[in-house]
Amino acid sequence: MKHFISILIVTLLCVACKTEVKKENQYEDEVEVRDPEHIGENSSDKMRTTAEAIAYANGLQNWNKVKEIKFTFNVDRDTVHFERYWTWKPKENLVTMTSEKDTITYNRTQIDSISQKADQGFINDKYWLLAPFNLVWDAASFTSEHKVKEIAPISGKEMQKLTIIYKNEGGYTPGDAYDFYFEGDFMIKEWVFRKKNAKEPSLTTSWEGYQDYNGIKIAKTHKRNEGDWTLHFTNIEVITE
Repeated sequence: MKHFISILIVTLLCVACKTEVKKENQYEDEVEVRDPEHIGENSSDKMRTTAEAIAYANGLQNWNKVKEIKFTFNVDRDTVHFERYWTWKPKENLVTMTSEKDTITYNRTQIDSISQKADQGFINDKYWLLAPFNLVWDAASFTSEHKVKEIAPISGKEMQKLTIIYKNEGGYTPGDAYDFYFEGDFMIKEWVFRKKNAKEPSLTTSWEGYQDYNGIKIAKTHKRNEGDWTLHFTNIEVITE
């Protein structure tokens, strides 16, 4: 029964099963970012899109140095705890998942019927961990809109909002939408997931507890705007070359 409840929780929170498309496109919402912290060295005069500004604020310029990343994905809901541990070697496309029941190692270039279920979990958990980077990695897969003044749903503060809507083809859950709320530092503070681009939110959480791991900035904690529900990361390691 405990295993069934855990599966149910993960099914409900799997909000980000996207394929990785490592291409860039241009949006209409370009912003001029001249802070080298956001765009990397020797690029302070280059125009960046809002999506790129968020990604670079979180350390995308350091991603090419990452050879391995490890993390535990945790969800606590009322009295129920769920977790699974991941090891990912991005340059080799090699992933290992360790859960209460299984340990699976697979290459993301060779997905079969056995590894596909694990890969769906990996894409979801990695999206929560590195969503700012997916704003560049998935750029060819969504459309976007940037608004300078919007009210954030949890804090009620005035922030900027970037909305992305995934196209209706490709990925594990096509057509989904995300609203990212952020301030002048381009660090995400809150977000809203809207399944199939529905008008009403499917899930709204905070982004907090940021920590720097060898130049990669990660929000370790996400709290829902209602109920006893927290998604958080532990055992994070970013191993660089």
